[in-house]
Parts: sequence; C-alpha cells; structure tokens
Amino acid sequence: MNTPVHCHEVEKAARGLLKERGVELTDIAEIVYQMQVKFTPDLKMIDCLESVDAVLCKREIQHAILVGVELDKLAEKKMLSEPLQSIVEQDEGLFGVDETIAIGSVFGYGSIAVTTFGYLDKEKVGIIKTLDTKGKNIHTFLDDLVCSIAANASSRLAHRLRDREEKLREEEMEKRDKEDKIG
Repeated sequence: MNTPVHCHEVEKAARGLLKERGVELTDIAEIVYQMQVKFTPDLKMIDCLESVDAVLCKREIQHAILVGVELDKLAEKKMLSEPLQSIVEQDEGLFGVDETIAIGSVFGYGSIAVTTFGYLDKEKVGIIKTLDTKGKNIHTFLDDLVCSIAANASSRLAHRLRDREEKLREEEMEKRDKEDKIG
C-alpha cells in the first residue's frame, strides 16, 4: 500500500520551486498590492504578503506549481516529445494548457480572482513580465501560475478587507445604539 505524500512535504516543494525559479513571495505580494491599493489606499504590504502565503497553503495551488514547473524544466532539458517540446519552448500563443492549469486553481477564489487572473495574464505585471520575457529559462507555465497565485491572493485580500470594514461598521453601530439608549 502506498502512503500519501505528506502535505508539508508538498507545500515545501512548491515553495522551493518558486524560489528556485527566481520568484520570491514579496514579488507576488507587490502585484497583489498594485491590484488592491486602488481600493484600499491604506493597504499594508504585510497584508498582501500574508495573503500570498495563505494561498500557497492550498494543495490545488501546490499541485499546479509542481506540475507546471516540472514541465518548464523538462522543456529546458529538451525532454518533451515533439511537437510538445517546441510548443512549450516557444510558449506558442495558441497553446492554452499553461493558462488552463493556472486558472483551474483560480475558481475557488471567486469572480475577483478570475477577472484579476485575466488582467494579469494580459498585462504581465511585475515578476510576471520578467518570467514571460524570453531568457535562459523556460517559464511557459510559471508565469501563468504566478498570475494565479497573485489573483487568488488579491481576491482573498479584497474579501478580508471588506470583512474588516463591515466588522468596524457593526462596532460603530453598536456604539451608536448604546449612546442612543444612554442619551
């Protein structure tokens, strides 16, 4: 009987692959900040980083990172069969499997994540642009995975910020109710 791979091992591997491929969590947090500061001017980078960190705790994201980065690395070693090798190596425009893997992990974070993913994939913000630009490494899958992580973290953060705001409103209303009873 096979024993399942422990979740901590999978998470450690996924985070390690991001770092190995030159992606720091702060790089992704900067994208989240850019996406959310328009709506929350007093946004703190620490909130963005915490949200990125939380997204990376999800198995679906971890699995997507493991698969996508492995395919990028195999393409660098020219270990994929043709025509897949050429398609991945060139990041061919009509090849949508990279986006499909990445967007699969976006649906759990709602419509904000889906629309943010589309925007980031199109506009290539921050580290995404660096990864998408042809260099010595192939990042056909990784750039889209970073879009996914940033989109999920942005959506998660937007919902958390609204929750905080509404909690504050509830406290303000309770205070007013108390003042009304006293006065």
